[in-house]
Amino acid sequence: MDAEFFRQLRVICGDNVVTDDARRRVFESDGLTMKRQSPGVVVLPETLAELRAVVALCHEHGVPLVPRGAGTGLSGGALPLASGVLLVMSKFNRVLEIDAENRLARVEPGVTNLSISEAVRDLGLYYAPDPSSQVACTIGGNVAENSGGVHCLKYGLTVNNVRQLKVVSPEGEIYMVGSDALDNPGFDLLALLHGSEGLLGIVVEITVALLPKAESTRVVMAGFDAVEAAANCVADIIASNILPAGLEMMDQPSIRAAEAFVSAGYPTEAAALLLCELDGTAGDVEAMLTRLTACLERNQATKIEIAVDAGHRERLWQGRKATFPAVGRLSPDYYCMDGTIPRRHLAAVLGRIAELSREYGLGVANVFHAGDGNLHPLILYDGSEPEQVARAEAFGADILELSIEVGGTITGEHGVGVEKIDQMCLQFTPETLSVFHGIKTAFDAEGILNPGKAVPTLNRCAEFGAMHVHRGEDRFPHLERF
Repeated sequence: MDAEFFRQLRVICGDNVVTDDARRRVFESDGLTMKRQSPGVVVLPETLAELRAVVALCHEHGVPLVPRGAGTGLSGGALPLASGVLLVMSKFNRVLEIDAENRLARVEPGVTNLSISEAVRDLGLYYAPDPSSQVACTIGGNVAENSGGVHCLKYGLTVNNVRQLKVVSPEGEIYMVGSDALDNPGFDLLALLHGSEGLLGIVVEITVALLPKAESTRVVMAGFDAVEAAANCVADIIASNILPAGLEMMDQPSIRAAEAFVSAGYPTEAAALLLCELDGTAGDVEAMLTRLTACLERNQATKIEIAVDAGHRERLWQGRKATFPAVGRLSPDYYCMDGTIPRRHLAAVLGRIAELSREYGLGVANVFHAGDGNLHPLILYDGSEPEQVARAEAFGADILELSIEVGGTITGEHGVGVEKIDQMCLQFTPETLSVFHGIKTAFDAEGILNPGKAVPTLNRCAEFGAMHVHRGEDRFPHLERF
């Protein structure tokens, strides 16, 4: 980036170009705080014309560009580049249109997740995906990571709730994917762009589907004396032809942290807790509630509590959604993992995570979307101790590799970013990675969008493979390796 490049940036965006050290450091990481890098320059465009001009300028000069939403991502997907532009989308924060008749909302990427539901509450509608960070995370970031939330089991991830995207190409051109209709001709680029982590284009408008609020909603909390019993109960619930709107699980460290933080009414003596939400017509909900209660009793639930009103329901969910900040009070830092496994392996994988916790000498609190097997182990460590940081990263890598071993995947909703890029070498074959690189090249021939993220080079995988054979065996010869 030379002086002429900076001059043209300022012509385009004026005071919204940030170059001084102190202000740039504000953007040095996303939610993965163990990875930090001050950006070369930060740009906060206010209009679509400004944004397109910035992107075209970067393309012309061959300057890499990293898109960023609210910075709540947990995989380093918005980690800046020292020699690049950090394109911050926070000023694109308008709800552009509400189409109640067709149950659609058209919004800009900087609109927060929760504010979509707030904008349509009086219409009896809401937006279904609800990440725990929904107060702060933006819909553009949700598209980039294909985020989920506690209701993803029944209502799906972001990709299942978006109808159309307006995208700016790496050259600064605009194109549309998807449509207001439920289907559209051509390749399904809408699905391809979800979870693409800013590698393929800059999303500037999103049309989301809205849902009517359910006629009836019941939330059930159940405590268990053993983690294995709760995990087995999850499989039993699904096998009993019950489709919960949400099915979440917490272990004792996360239960106690959440209860101390928000007083949700959780049983702190329980080894594990399930939260199950049922919604639909009143008759369907009551029928499912009967079957659910039978499942809980069959799996030795020690405490069963059914929310009696909306306030009670909200309090139970508040504890689950506050778990991440609550666990933050247990240690100076924590490392949030994001593997997804088949539900039938929940008990075994949680047992293995407990073993790894003892072997690495680091605490762990587990909270996760039990219905779809999306694990979020929170590894406790002290970031001021480099040796603890290294152990936390190695512990997290083992969890990801365990997820692959049992037939799962290294991410459910947090993305790959820089955090899991090495484990992509284990998840996919070189042939598959070559296809991914081909897709990247088709969208971004010059490779300026978020380079070095999500998809590893084959050379990196070769180097990782050589290192991986020996990783940890000399320090932990007794560890089972998957």
